[in-house]
Amino acid sequence: MLEPYGGGELEPDGDYDGLDFREAGFTGQDGSGARFMDCALTGCALDETRLRHARVLDSVFTGVRGVGTDLAEATLRDVELTDARLGGPQLHGAVLERVLVRGGKIDYLNLRTARLRDVVFEGCVLVEPDFGGARLERVEFVDCALKGADFHAATLTDVDLRGAASLEISRGLDRLSGAVISTAQLLDLAPVLAAQWGIRVEG
Repeated sequence: MLEPYGGGELEPDGDYDGLDFREAGFTGQDGSGARFMDCALTGCALDETRLRHARVLDSVFTGVRGVGTDLAEATLRDVELTDARLGGPQLHGAVLERVLVRGGKIDYLNLRTARLRDVVFEGCVLVEPDFGGARLERVEFVDCALKGADFHAATLTDVDLRGAASLEISRGLDRLSGAVISTAQLLDLAPVLAAQWGIRVEG
């Protein structure tokens, strides 16, 4: 049984254990380096919330929303993120292990140089996600839309893109070795691949 959060602002290097955050507003607050263990955040506002180097473990985020949430170099382990509405969240250099992102819409997700292992994106919409220089291992996209994804300089190992409802890649097609795609997706990507390889297609 989680204990209701008593209110107040987030604190840098704060320690939050077994707490239930409901409809809390953390806009502009600084929780850099904080640790969240066995917590639930439901309907919370995370606009410009600073959570750099935070550690989020065994926690569930439901219906969180916000623009410019800063989770750079954070660690997310055994985390579920459901029905989030986020714009420009910063997760560059972050470590995600055993994370499930289900439903919702995330615009301009910055995962540059992040490390993702055993991560599933399911039924969500990702608009122009940036995986530049990231390492993805055992990552699966299930029934989700990838729009304008950037895999520039990324390293993919056992990444399954076959379940993506739509797959648009803006950069980094050459980094897709280590990924599995479907025949239909290959046909969709064919014009981009042809352009990249300088193949003229006529007739």
